[in-house]
Parts: sequence; C-alpha cells; structure tokens
Amino acid sequence: MNKAEELKKIVRDKYAEIANQDKAVNQASCCGAGEVSSEVYNIMTDDYSEVEGYKAEGDLGLGCGLPTQFAKIAKGDTVIDLGSGAGNDCFIARYETGETGKVIGIDFTPEMITKARRNSDSLGFNNVEFREGDIDNMPVGDNIADVIVSNCVLNLVPDKEGVIAEIQRVLKPGGHFSISDIVLVGDLPEALQKDAELYAGCVSGAIQRESYLGMIKKAGFQNITIQKEKPIHIPIDILSKYLSANEIESFISGDSGIFSISVFAAKAGEHAKIEKVSLAKLQSDGCTPSGGCC
Repeated sequence: MNKAEELKKIVRDKYAEIANQDKAVNQASCCGAGEVSSEVYNIMTDDYSEVEGYKAEGDLGLGCGLPTQFAKIAKGDTVIDLGSGAGNDCFIARYETGETGKVIGIDFTPEMITKARRNSDSLGFNNVEFREGDIDNMPVGDNIADVIVSNCVLNLVPDKEGVIAEIQRVLKPGGHFSISDIVLVGDLPEALQKDAELYAGCVSGAIQRESYLGMIKKAGFQNITIQKEKPIHIPIDILSKYLSANEIESFISGDSGIFSISVFAAKAGEHAKIEKVSLAKLQSDGCTPSGGCC
C-alpha cells in the first residue's frame, strides 16, 4: 500500500468511528479525530444552529466554516457537497435550492453514507442523494453542478490538485464553489506534520495558504476570493502529546499559524458569478479590500 492509500485508510477508519460516536465527542477534538481534549470546547466548527435549513441530526460538528452561507445557491440549482458526512451541508443546501433543485453528497466512508441516507429518509427529502466515492475521482458526470461546497475536507485528501481538477470538470461553465478548509501560514513543527492522527484531524494534512490558493488559480478558476478567515488554536493538552513545553511556547509565540479559510471561485463561463463583498463587511471580518484576511 502506497503512502496516499495509507493516509486514505487512516482517514476512512477514523471517520467510520466518528460516524458512530456522539457529536459532543467529535466537537471536543480536532475535526472529531484524536483523543478528547480536557479543555472541552469546539476547536474549529462554526455554529450552524441559526442557519436556515439546519437539521441537528446531520451535524456531527466536523466542519471548520459555513461554506453554504457564502455559496450563492439559487432556487433550482444542482449542488454537490464534497465530504458530505452525515448530511449537514447538504440539508442546508437543499433549503437554498428548494424542491426544484438537486443536492448530491459525496463521501468515501460507507458508515457516513449510511448515516446520511438514514437522516435524509427520515426528513423525507426526495431531491437529496448520497454517493459513495472519492472526491478526487467523483462518481458524477461532467458539467453537472451549478455550485460545489465542502467543509474541512480537502486537507484530508493526499491528491489536493486532483480534487481541484475534479471540481473544474464537474462544475458547469460559469458555475462556482465555496469551500471551507484548513491552511497553514509558516511551518508546523515536525512532530505535528508527521502524526497520522493529526492528519485525520485536519491539521497535518493542511498545506500552505498561498499554495492552496495557487492550485485553484492554476486550475483556471476565476474571481478567487477569501470570504472568511479565522485562526485555529490547538489546545495545550493536545500539543503536549507532541511537543515539549519549550516547543509549545515557541510554536504559540512564533509566526506560524493554522487558519480556517472559506474560498469562493468560479469556473470560466458566460454566467460566472463574481463574489462582491462590501468594504464595511470586509473590515468587520478583519479583512482587506483585496479579499485577504489577517
């Protein structure tokens, strides 16, 4: 088994476990993976509870943003959610696209697919479906999606460029995506980079922020915009599993950091949408007019 397949197996096994454990356990750790922190608070997830269309049964507390909030989903759209888990973002997308639209969730963990289908059936949604498969080889045709969303998933995939190429293939001309993910600024300590559990926990699989944005640009996407950015702080009791006290102090006080970003971009086409964010909104989010945040 090569390295990429080993990492996929680690992630699949961990998320199979997560599918069958309580949400409170998921939220008290890094993206649901790893041991529960004694500082029991939510490390990454934004609060979905006030979002229209939210269904608690689909929320396992595994995300790092609110991509559907920024996704500009219109009535009748076909929406694809990458790494759909128990169905949380799919159900919110379904509220936005309405009964005339269609939502497809893709996840490579059978236990998650089973959970999501059970949730969808219980809600009586006949225009939401879940397909088992890899997001770097999506089980869907070309040019079928108006919108793609994803929440804290690309960092779990070894072939990130493959995922972005698949997004380009699957979107209709003029279609767009809004994706929340974990990125780095500066280097992680080596011990954090190499740990398999932290890979499944969305940390060591993350890449540099500029490299992430560069992949999107290289794939030909337009109107690339950072819609939201926030720092992620790993609790001391988790860091202490990997680093000495001096290393922890150096990491916390240094220039490196872990961030959640939500990125919008459009596929070239006549009807490509442009993400327009007011200066006041950018400033209130701590962002610059160019779309970067600090």
